[in-house]
Amino acid sequence: MYRFLLSLCFAMSVFTTQAQQSDDANYQAKLQLLQSTIAELKVELEKVKGSRNQLQTNLQSSEVDISQLVKKIERLKGDLASQKKHLAQLNNQRNELQQSQKQQQHIIIQHINAAHRLGQQSQLKLLLNQQHPAELARTLKYYQYFLDARSEKIDSYIQTISEINTLEPQITQQTKQIQSDKQDLEKQHLTLKQRQNDRRLALKEIQQSISSKDKELKKLVDDKKQLAMLIKQLSEAIANINLSGNDQPFAQRRGKMTLPSKGKVSHRFGSPRIAGRLNWEGVIITAPEGTPVKAVHHGRVVFADYMRGHGLLLIIDHGDSFMSLYANNQILMRDVGDWISSNEEIGRVGTTGGQTLAGLYFEIRHNGKPVDPNIWCK
Repeated sequence: MYRFLLSLCFAMSVFTTQAQQSDDANYQAKLQLLQSTIAELKVELEKVKGSRNQLQTNLQSSEVDISQLVKKIERLKGDLASQKKHLAQLNNQRNELQQSQKQQQHIIIQHINAAHRLGQQSQLKLLLNQQHPAELARTLKYYQYFLDARSEKIDSYIQTISEINTLEPQITQQTKQIQSDKQDLEKQHLTLKQRQNDRRLALKEIQQSISSKDKELKKLVDDKKQLAMLIKQLSEAIANINLSGNDQPFAQRRGKMTLPSKGKVSHRFGSPRIAGRLNWEGVIITAPEGTPVKAVHHGRVVFADYMRGHGLLLIIDHGDSFMSLYANNQILMRDVGDWISSNEEIGRVGTTGGQTLAGLYFEIRHNGKPVDPNIWCK
């Protein structure tokens, strides 16, 4: 009976492992399919984005460069902080070793003095001076203990010096690396400042080229059509790929989610956008540049790229024909095909897309049509 139960448990374990491997294989296959369809879709994105004049091209170029520079600067800052921490640890370790070295020097000096007081007597001399065998044995034992202890202290002292000598070049190298990274960081800041100035000039030229409300309205309508076309093509590309995970379905979280960024809602869904002739299809959350942007629900990234009028745009598919859109980001922190958890950071609030004030444009779509985010998010 025991052997039967043991065999049964083993069989169930093998079955479970095989099932897990099968799920992993299915997941990888789905991910590869998604990457393939997105790659094909990117070939068509230039058509979806629409024709651009040189002014729009200049704006996009400067905004994309700024985003990459901000990412590089953040990485350099992180590396610099880690290196400074490591250097501090090395210095602390060196200080401890140097303190230990001083203590060991003191002990060795005491041993030398003790050896001098013993008259540095040889074991033969000690033997000749003793009258009683028991006393002789104790003296020889003490003498051996003394020699062993002195040898141990000297070995420890030598080891400490060796460790200090090993640390010194590490500290020197770490110090040089920190100085190099500081110089690189300063260089990136200067480049960022130049590209930000380029963006201001490009944005100013675009604003001057739109001399009337009619031209501004036409541009917004064109941007709206391009986004609708993108959503349509994305929906078709991912129609047969199911979401993984055991999260609660999007539809069951109505009214339970939170807005993707902390800030003030300055434009609400359905409110007039320009001259009462176009309405907002999402919400604008005004927040300082660099404020974290978080996903409202579990899903996968199906778009993470620059798009005219929306800047750095990230779109997440939540299954059951639900999508969430996050536009005007300063940087995007996730890529196409990435699986996202609820409240996971996916970007930072920015001004890309030609915005003059920092803020996040956020939409929720169902079957390709915009729905009021305030119904879904607290």
